[in-house]
Amino acid sequence: MNRNSGHMFTTLQERQGCSLNRRRRSLGLTLTILPPPRKPGSQNGYQGDRYIPSRSAMDLDIARFNLLCEAKENTSMLLNITSPIKEEYRKKLAENLLQEKNAKDGKKILVFKKKKRSTLKEDERLNYLLYCDKSGARKSYRHIPHLPERILDAPELVDDYYLNLLDWSSKNVLAVALGTAVYLWNAESGAISQLMQTSEDDDYVTSIAWATDGKHIAVGINSMEVQIWDASKGSQVRRMSGHTARVGSLAWNGPTLSSGGRDSRIINHDVRARDHIASTLKGHSQEVCGLSWSPSGQQLASGGNDNLLHIWDVASTEYLYRLSDHQAAVKALAWCPFQAHLLASGGGTADRCIKVWNTQKGTCLNSLDTQSQVCALVWSRHYKEILSSHGYSKNQLCLWRYPSMVKIAELTGHTARVLHLAQSPEGTTVVSAAADETLRFWKVFVASDKSNAIVRMHAKECGSLLLKAVQIR
Repeated sequence: MNRNSGHMFTTLQERQGCSLNRRRRSLGLTLTILPPPRKPGSQNGYQGDRYIPSRSAMDLDIARFNLLCEAKENTSMLLNITSPIKEEYRKKLAENLLQEKNAKDGKKILVFKKKKRSTLKEDERLNYLLYCDKSGARKSYRHIPHLPERILDAPELVDDYYLNLLDWSSKNVLAVALGTAVYLWNAESGAISQLMQTSEDDDYVTSIAWATDGKHIAVGINSMEVQIWDASKGSQVRRMSGHTARVGSLAWNGPTLSSGGRDSRIINHDVRARDHIASTLKGHSQEVCGLSWSPSGQQLASGGNDNLLHIWDVASTEYLYRLSDHQAAVKALAWCPFQAHLLASGGGTADRCIKVWNTQKGTCLNSLDTQSQVCALVWSRHYKEILSSHGYSKNQLCLWRYPSMVKIAELTGHTARVLHLAQSPEGTTVVSAAADETLRFWKVFVASDKSNAIVRMHAKECGSLLLKAVQIR
């Protein structure tokens, strides 16, 4: 019954269709069946569905490359042989060869829908990829030695985060405080000499800082005193008091020497005057462990164990800005040599951040969590880069590109936290002093002709202030 009904229904449909066609032909009409309209921008060919990819839209060579690339990446991760420089080089090479923004992410292995054609002509696209950001590519692949150029012993280097025991003079003499004494190492001749020693055996040196003339050096000691020494003669010039606790930080600004103490005070000493205390700055509530004058000499940055960073104006005893973003002691301070009013600061173990500040407005421009205690910071004079030294767990030095703060290199070798950094006068070498009682010299900023021109221009702008002779009474 069902079968016959179905047959009758089909037969009736066929008869009706034939009758309709005969009528159209008798009237001279033709029937044309058109395909459904295409959407604007759609392509000819099979587009696939949710589960079946479109083979014509796939680039099988790139798909094979991505599969092999992923396998190699997994192997490299297991063997721990990757580096930021190698990874960046791989991406740049893939961009130019495969003509994609990111060869791995831009081309999928399975494609279910055709991609819209680029509005750029093929020749224009090739020229764009070959010639855009050419100078940036050269900078990315600058060779940075990962081994120290020289290693020196530093016995009895005090393992104290809040002290500042290393400085490099404009006359290429490195000073380091070891226990109760200060030693000088001439980088040109290699000669080592002892400059001074504290009078008491239980006393020790807590800070040192060279004057800009490269001849005089300030020494802070645990017994609350600041001493000025003539390094060329090996003699003490004067002694200055004023603090009620140890002097852990020092910074020169022409004839003015600023000292920071555990008594939370900052004292500005005029070394030319008999009454040397020119002013006292009060703003911190705990030990002042970081001090640094700006290249222009108009602003002083101070960091303390109270987690505060203060910016002071040279003409005032009130702080210009109080910056409380750090969550631990602020010891690492470094002014940018190529941009005015730009300061980098680093926090201790509970903070681990490098922050970059606009000191003209008192605003934080960038913050980076380094995952370890930040002990010291040094800006490059030849490149837009900054070097940081760290504590547990790697005790490493990290080189960062500014302003992206992308890590360029990681230098390892120290077996304890890297407490201090100092830069050579020509700006190519940085020395690190660590609690493992060693000094390591890293040639990280090898200068190019272009970078040398930048340094000369900056020296010309700031030379009248930085090269001013210091006359000590």
